Amino acid sequence: MTLNRRQFIGTTAAMAAVLSAPMVKAQGKPRVVVVGGGAGGATAARYIAKDSKGAIDVVLIEPTRKYYTCFFSNLYLGGFKEIEDIGHTYGGLAAGGVNVVHDWAVGVDRDAKTVALAGGGSVPYDKLILSPGIDFVEGAVEGWGLSAQNAMPHAYKAGSQSELLKAQLMAMPEGGVFAMVAPPNPFRCPPGPYERVSMVAHFLKQNNPTAKIIVADPKPKFSKMSLFQEGWANHYEGMVDWIGEDFGGGNVSVDPGAMTVTIDGEETKVDVCNVIPAMKAGRIADLAGVTDGNWAPVNAADMSTKANADIYVLGDASSQGDMPKSGFSANSQAKVCANAVRGALTGSKVFPAKFSNTCWSLIAPNDGVKVGATYEATPEKIAKVDGFISKTGESADLRKTTYEESEGWYTGITTDMLG
Repeated sequence: MTLNRRQFIGTTAAMAAVLSAPMVKAQGKPRVVVVGGGAGGATAARYIAKDSKGAIDVVLIEPTRKYYTCFFSNLYLGGFKEIEDIGHTYGGLAAGGVNVVHDWAVGVDRDAKTVALAGGGSVPYDKLILSPGIDFVEGAVEGWGLSAQNAMPHAYKAGSQSELLKAQLMAMPEGGVFAMVAPPNPFRCPPGPYERVSMVAHFLKQNNPTAKIIVADPKPKFSKMSLFQEGWANHYEGMVDWIGEDFGGGNVSVDPGAMTVTIDGEETKVDVCNVIPAMKAGRIADLAGVTDGNWAPVNAADMSTKANADIYVLGDASSQGDMPKSGFSANSQAKVCANAVRGALTGSKVFPAKFSNTCWSLIAPNDGVKVGATYEATPEKIAKVDGFISKTGESADLRKTTYEESEGWYTGITTDMLG
């Protein structure tokens, strides 16, 4: 069924009215409200609904009707995927007992334990799980703001921004210049900046082989650096110019109107510019009063916030310790959180928190690399126990196997999240 704007607003308002009826709880059941339908929020909502077997009323608040994964969005830029390949709907969650509300959460009243909706009304909760992903730090890149995201896209929230950046790549003149302003730590990954460089290089090698790539990076080094630099030398010789902190990569400004990038005082005219600013937790976490100004500090054992025991923050938005801000991490944290929340509300068994992560990156066709680790909860943080990383000089067969692993993982995690 296709809804016009008036029907959508009416539907949203009606849903809000139902949910905000005087502390309504289905048959007196406790309610968990989850804000954000990505790798963290969708997983938490699905597992709480599934494992509680109807004993908990689960509401997921997510404004978009189709979720585009940041993981594998770089492969779309590289031509390995279509945009439809990374888009997923929420029908599976609804079929699994999750009440999916397509609206924006615009406020949290911690005393009344309600979440305000942009469409009107509010949703009461017993436990609140926030998984809003990232927003950007205002003024992080001189000359750039959200008003400039059409001229210089960030493509760090997958979907329309990914399509825009791909269209700009396709329209680049022969021998043109693609520039990236890389983010400081910590940042969401995937879509990793350096996998993106690899995928852009692959696309340009196939379609615009004399084009150049400039990367201005405020960091002196980055994850899997030797692997990426080996790959760029092997597959894209002479195409990628990475400018790190030691060479002025952190002293950057942009002019979206003139399409210029200035690195350490040297101005360069560019054809496409991918600006990835410094990041912080999605705004609803700040509105809930659970951040330190940028990220939301949480307790490692259950992902509850240090500001409020009934509010939990997952994935990119959390400040939790040693785990990277990846979809794999968010999915892992969500399962720990779901188990703890279900135990708190129903008295079911709560298992000790264990976490894991693997991040795959594609450098070129069948040339995949990975890094990963296992983690445990300590009183101070989520702490790394052990880890692994691909090595330079690996065989083509091993690199192909690594890429195939990532394909299998993608199918598995999207099913695990969304049913």
